Amino acid sequence: MKTIQLYDEGHQWFAFARDPEKPEKIIDTNQYMVIHGKRVLLMDPGGIEIFAPMLGSILHHTKIENITDLFASHQDPDIISSLGLWDQTLPKARLHSPWLWEGFIRHFGMDNIEYVSIPDEGNSLDLDGVELQFIPAHYLHSSGNFHVYDPKSKIMMCGDVGAALESPEADMYVEDFDEHIPKMKLFHQRWMPSNRAKNDWIARVRKMDIEMLCPQHGRIFKGENITKFLDWFEQLEVGLGVPK
Repeated sequence: MKTIQLYDEGHQWFAFARDPEKPEKIIDTNQYMVIHGKRVLLMDPGGIEIFAPMLGSILHHTKIENITDLFASHQDPDIISSLGLWDQTLPKARLHSPWLWEGFIRHFGMDNIEYVSIPDEGNSLDLDGVELQFIPAHYLHSSGNFHVYDPKSKIMMCGDVGAALESPEADMYVEDFDEHIPKMKLFHQRWMPSNRAKNDWIARVRKMDIEMLCPQHGRIFKGENITKFLDWFEQLEVGLGVPK
């Protein structure tokens, strides 16, 4: 599994992705981690099938006892079906996730970890002095959905927004935006059900200072490619049934 350090100024951001050992028909996912002092937040820690490589990658950068918090943007198995194994590994941790999905997410196994419900309007997590904001992203694509924004690093973990279908050998950053569009278009048309929700999110994000937009699948957007993505997403019609 590839590990990329995204930020290292007072606290650290890491991305874990491109697992060449994953089963062929399982979608590739990006997992993210923030470290500050002796506190660690894992974001969308992945499906059950990548628990072992994820844990091995994480332990190169922090101790297991420092992982105090998990975050699940929504209820999909590709981001949180590993919960039952994390529950055995991190019995004193907390899972921050939408209040709407608690009864569903607990089906993945949750006897020890504390469920911390995020209200619809969002809230924040103080990770030993680093404020991480849970930003509403409802219906993108889940009816209860959040993203994570770090005002200090100016990084936003944006879940399925910006997602693309890539090969395990692909680079981690978008270089040619126009070339990248075909890898995103069908995904967004099919999985994003609401133009109103999409445009509300875009209006909110345009007001934020973001230098890196980090989706759950595909490549990370930096610099001018963030504006190019927002412009492209804004004009894209979604929620129209099966694209033709």
